[in-house]
Amino acid sequence: MTPNQITALRVIMAFAAVALFGRTLWMDVAALGLTVSAISLDALDGYWARRRKLSSPLGAQLDILGDRVVENLFFTFFAVTGLVSLWVPVLFFVRGTLTDFIRGIAALSGRSGFGKESMLESWWGRKLVASRASRGAYASLKCICFCYLGMQLTLMHLPSPFLSEHARNWFAWTAQVLVAATIAFCIVRAVPVLWEGGHYLGALAPASKTVGAAR
Repeated sequence: MTPNQITALRVIMAFAAVALFGRTLWMDVAALGLTVSAISLDALDGYWARRRKLSSPLGAQLDILGDRVVENLFFTFFAVTGLVSLWVPVLFFVRGTLTDFIRGIAALSGRSGFGKESMLESWWGRKLVASRASRGAYASLKCICFCYLGMQLTLMHLPSPFLSEHARNWFAWTAQVLVAATIAFCIVRAVPVLWEGGHYLGALAPASKTVGAAR
């Protein structure tokens, strides 16, 4: 498989997981497995691209697009089920739109992806966004968060004798802590992109004025 096909596969897995959650116990188990696989493949497509020397600006953008689709899909689904606030997927959507807009402008200058051609030039920006440790931690946190919310959805359908009200409340509180941690990490990783994006926005402004004057 090509790296781009792996990216497409993880998006399909995410949709399949959402379609299975909340139906039966075994479907929930299958959904959890698909969720873990969809998040795990995020690391595989990049590794496979580097190993087979298939890295490209298009592949880097498709990888980011796959991330956006997966995270927005899960958070929107859990917002619809009432497990998270509607503002959670809205926040992720706005954050993704802003950072991807800036990355798109940077790509016009030949800066894209997470490697040497990344738009991030500061050491702290690379550490927070482009390092394997940061990307791995963020992917793991999202995976735990999505799986935990999926298990919470499963528990909601169990009869009361199987789980006390206190246990349900504790489970719900822990889920919200995980969601809050995921949001915080998401925002922190966006800061370097927004901060360094001013350089590319500033470079684009004179060109825009020139085009406008020519018209």
